[in-house]
Amino acid sequence: MKKFKLMVTCAAGIESLTAKELRDLGYEVEVQNGMVLFDGTIEDIIKANIWLRTADRVKIIVGSFEAKTFDQLFEKTKALSWESLIPMDGKFPVEGRSQKSDLHSVPDVQAITKKAIATKLGDFYHRRTRLPETGGLYPLEVRVNKNMVYDLLDTTGPSLFKRGYRVAKGDAPLKENMAAALILLSNWHPKTMPFLDPMCGSGTIAIEAAMIARNIAPGIQREFVFDNWDWVSKETIRKVKEEADAQADYDSEFDISASDVNGEMINYAKVNAQEIGLLHDISFKQLAVQDFKTDKQDGVVITNPPYGQRLGDLEEAERLYHDLGEVFIPMTTWSKYYLTSDLNFEKFYEKKATKRRKLYNGRIRTDYFQYWAEKKRS
Repeated sequence: MKKFKLMVTCAAGIESLTAKELRDLGYEVEVQNGMVLFDGTIEDIIKANIWLRTADRVKIIVGSFEAKTFDQLFEKTKALSWESLIPMDGKFPVEGRSQKSDLHSVPDVQAITKKAIATKLGDFYHRRTRLPETGGLYPLEVRVNKNMVYDLLDTTGPSLFKRGYRVAKGDAPLKENMAAALILLSNWHPKTMPFLDPMCGSGTIAIEAAMIARNIAPGIQREFVFDNWDWVSKETIRKVKEEADAQADYDSEFDISASDVNGEMINYAKVNAQEIGLLHDISFKQLAVQDFKTDKQDGVVITNPPYGQRLGDLEEAERLYHDLGEVFIPMTTWSKYYLTSDLNFEKFYEKKATKRRKLYNGRIRTDYFQYWAEKKRS
């Protein structure tokens, strides 16, 4: 089976998580800013798309080369084996980006790349007229960085954060892959520790927690752009999905709770959990943070509290952080994790975090404030 050079893209700050996911799947990886590289067959491409929780996309590196002129870009792009990937009727839109390069005009880079690929395919398929582009979609990207060109074929389609279960959305929802990253950065052990999101919104963090606990592959219910490629076997896709489904744990019991002051959001969260078949795994409740009480020990709180920009009122956000501190600081056996773009969070929570980690939620700079449980005295 043919091996490809592959690029998995992810949000800045979580490359190590995506790399660990790929290593756990059995691959040797190379970590770079915003991406993880590995080699794999089409079966590995399918597996990565189905299993990766924290990534954005899986792309084939069709080729890489240096180009300082548009002639070089055209000839070196044309020299790549596009005919092995794109059929005569394939639809191949080209997106582009350029940084610190002589070829700085992105529209020109895109147009010349497109023309080079069309010329190569036209020659191969003996087409004197324009290619029809009426068939399957083959989304291409040309990246130019410091005069190095990377031609990429996206195998994913809509980003991997689109698991397919979020049918009901609230305001400013957290992306599913970022929610998964927050959980994987914590010390939560699903079989032995209770889990809580006290400001759950449309339920994303709790649903991702349930998927992690049950080892459900996040992409198992969705479609990918490779599903409609004529050189990707439907039998191989079915086999990888069946193998993934066989690894799910549908028998164990877990303690996962989610609450929100807004009853409408709780209804949204229940609809989303039902969509993925995990409603029975999560205890949803309409509850204000100030009213939360528990006798449980050794749990984990992970939440994305509304910050000033989202609430539209900085003072309200600061009161909320104060309430979080009043409720959760006394719960010393619990670890607490808060994602917010308000860098003064600790001041109003009234405790310094054990650790802070810079993450990007979309384009918003956020910090992940981590408060680790106190060690038990023997």
